[in-house]
Amino acid sequence: MYEAKAIATDDKAALYAELVQQAEGLMHGESNPVANAANFAALVYDVVPDLNWAGFYLFDGTELVVGPFQGKPACIRIAIGRGVCGTAAATRETQVVRDVNAFAGHIACDAASNAEIVVPLVKADGSLYGVWDVDSPSVGRFDDEDRKGMEALCAVFMKTLV
Repeated sequence: MYEAKAIATDDKAALYAELVQQAEGLMHGESNPVANAANFAALVYDVVPDLNWAGFYLFDGTELVVGPFQGKPACIRIAIGRGVCGTAAATRETQVVRDVNAFAGHIACDAASNAEIVVPLVKADGSLYGVWDVDSPSVGRFDDEDRKGMEALCAVFMKTLV
């Protein structure tokens, strides 16, 4: 059984660097995308402080459909271009939202979420795999260090796709 090591640091760069190593170890040698996505979501939710949701929305060719996650039940389907997740999917750019109530068209799957970061997951051939979505109950929770860290983590996950 894999057990995440506690990361005692207020330095976000150090936290994410350690978390990347843990994610690499956790998924090493496993090619099943559902298993890796489930463990990835559990790892991030367990280790990164001040989160209330962490998970995947996977592109089915038409829209984003909820995938493995940790947290309360979520919206099942999100249109491309709608909300923070749909915007990340459409623009292929990470969305860092300090206050979701100030984001035009935000989809409130959980009223407790006040900040969000969404990383688009793009395959090597340029096609959309989905998005990695993380929510926090704290306004202003996510910043550029979180963007860099989450993008690095997602790169580890994307390397597992065959």
